[in-house]
Amino acid sequence: MAEQQNINLTDFLNQQYLCECLTTREIQILLEFTEEVKFTRDEVIADIGEVGEAIYFVVEGEAVLQQDADRGPVELGHARAGGMIGSMSFFDRQPRSVRIVSKSEGTRLIRLSHKMYQRLRIEHPFIAVNILEDAIVSLDALFRHVSREVATFSRYLYGGVMR
Repeated sequence: MAEQQNINLTDFLNQQYLCECLTTREIQILLEFTEEVKFTRDEVIADIGEVGEAIYFVVEGEAVLQQDADRGPVELGHARAGGMIGSMSFFDRQPRSVRIVSKSEGTRLIRLSHKMYQRLRIEHPFIAVNILEDAIVSLDALFRHVSREVATFSRYLYGGVMR
């Protein structure tokens, strides 16, 4: 059963941006450094104030970034199958400013702990560089999304005039 699951994850990762430059053997090596975790709907994956001890790759379901507001949580971004989540605090070692929550029943993630990433960097630097590049692309997409939201809010607030 575990071997079949590993084959399925290898096939899944082989189709993702993260692994497009990796061989099947390198993907299998990456999986040796990770663990699969599952979450129920609305379960907290990582909370505000925690230092990121892991990054996550979404295999199935959806995870969202939430921040607390007066009227309840506000969604700032999300990751679906193939996406990475939790990288900012993981790399800068600062406390998380957002909560990561599962938005689907049975959300499946691949978890890479900080300790295992450090080993991966030494033992398999090419794989680690691919993870870092994927994190940059993921953070860029989040930044662009938030920038569009801020621009839309500013146009609404100031009537199209930026001050």
